[in-house]
Amino acid sequence: MKIAFHTLGCKVNQYETESMKEQFAAAGHEIVGEEDPADVYIINTCTVTNLADRKSRQYIRRMKKQSPQAIMAVTGCYAQVKPEELTAMEEVDIVAGTGEKNHLLSYVEQFRADRHAQLHIRSYDELTEYTDRGIITSMESRTRAYLKIQEGCNRFCAYCLIPFARGQVRSRDPEEIVEEARALVASGFKELILTGINTALYGTEDGFRWPLTEEEKADGVSGIEIIIRRIDSLPGDFRIRLSSLEPTVVNADYVKRLLQYKRLCPHLHLSIQSGSDHILKAMNRHYSRQEYLDIVRVLKEHDPGYGITTDIIAGFPGETEEDFQDSLDMIRTVEFCKVHGFRYSRRPGTAAAALTGQVGGEEKNQRIQRLLAEGKNAESMYFAGCAGRQEVRTVLFEEVEEGLLTGYSENYIKVYAAGGEELLNSFQKVTLLEEYKDGMKGELING
Repeated sequence: MKIAFHTLGCKVNQYETESMKEQFAAAGHEIVGEEDPADVYIINTCTVTNLADRKSRQYIRRMKKQSPQAIMAVTGCYAQVKPEELTAMEEVDIVAGTGEKNHLLSYVEQFRADRHAQLHIRSYDELTEYTDRGIITSMESRTRAYLKIQEGCNRFCAYCLIPFARGQVRSRDPEEIVEEARALVASGFKELILTGINTALYGTEDGFRWPLTEEEKADGVSGIEIIIRRIDSLPGDFRIRLSSLEPTVVNADYVKRLLQYKRLCPHLHLSIQSGSDHILKAMNRHYSRQEYLDIVRVLKEHDPGYGITTDIIAGFPGETEEDFQDSLDMIRTVEFCKVHGFRYSRRPGTAAAALTGQVGGEEKNQRIQRLLAEGKNAESMYFAGCAGRQEVRTVLFEEVEEGLLTGYSENYIKVYAAGGEELLNSFQKVTLLEEYKDGMKGELING
C-alpha cells in the first residue's frame, strides 16, 4: 500500500509520526507525500485549541476528496478526547487514541480485510505504561532528530486538555533512550532534541527506578539530568537540545545543574503562560512571576545570549488589563528570543471552561495582537544585543534559502550566511551581524 501521513501539533507528534512511518515501511508499504494519491492517510492530530480540531477535520475532508477510496485513519490528541466527533464524520474509517499509535498498522490491515469502522480508545486511568515503539534511526530532517523520552502529564493546568489526551506520566527506559541516541548519531544526525509531553517530569512517577552508577549517586543526579548526562558522554559530533522545560516542575537551582553539560544547547523553551501572579494561580501553574525570573537570571548570568522562548496566553478568564500589562512587562523584562502567543481557547472538560469572567472575543483579538507585537519587539532587542556583543555562535546549517546557507545556532537563532553547500549538515562558527528576515545574518569565521 501507499501510505501518506499528516502531522499537526507538537514535536512529540512529529516524533511519533516518524515512528509510525518506520513501522509501515518495515512491513513493506511505501511512504508517499501527504499531497500524493495514497491508499491510506494517517492523520496525527492535535487538540490544544479549537482551531487545531478544525484544521484536523478540514484536512480529513480534503484528503478524502483527493483519494475517495483511501482508508482514513485518525489518531492523536483530538482522536483521544473527542472520538465521537470523528466517528460522526463519514470520511473517517479508523479512530485510534494516543495510546494506540503503535497498533495502527494492524488496525489498517484489519480494516482492509473486513471494511468495518474501528474505534480504539483507552482512558486516562488506563494509560499508565510507556509504550515501546522501538528504536528510530531516521527522520524527515537530515540534521536534527527528535528523541522522545516521556509521555503524559499530571499538572492539570486549568486551560489544558493534554493530560486527558496523553494520560499519566510515564517515562521511557533510560537505556533505550541512550541506545536510540547512539543510533541517531551513527546515522549522521548532529542535533538530538529531547522531547516529551512534559520533559521535566521524566522519572518522577511512582515506581520508576533506574540503576545509577556510584558516581551518579554521589553527584545527586535525578530526573531528566540523568538522560542529559548519559547522552552528553556519548562519542560523536553532535549537540543536545531540550524541546522544553516546565517551570511548574523545575526551579532555578535545578536549571543551574544543567548548565554544566557542554553538549546541551544554551536555549530553553520555558512556558510562562502569563506574567501575572493572579492569573498564574488561576491557571494552576504552581510558580510565581519572581520564581520564573529567578530561572531567567541564572541562565542569563551563565550566558547573556542564552536563548529563551516561551508561550503566553491572552484573554484567560478573569484577566484584567492590569494582568495583561504584567504579561507585556514580562516580555520586555526577559527579552525572549521568540514569543508564541495564543488567544485563550475555551476547552470543555478543563477547569477554566467553568470559570466566570470569560474575556470577550474582540478583546482577546486585540490583546493577542498587542502581545505578538511586544514579542516581536523583544525579539529585535534580543537580536540587537547579540549583534552588539558580536557574538560568535556555532550554527548547524541545514538548507539553502535564496542563495544563503541557513540553520540554527546553539541558542536557537535562525542564521543566514554566505557559503557553499558542502557546509550543509555541519557545525560552523559564525559571527552574528544583524537582524535579517526571521533571524540574523552572520559571517562565517573561516569563509
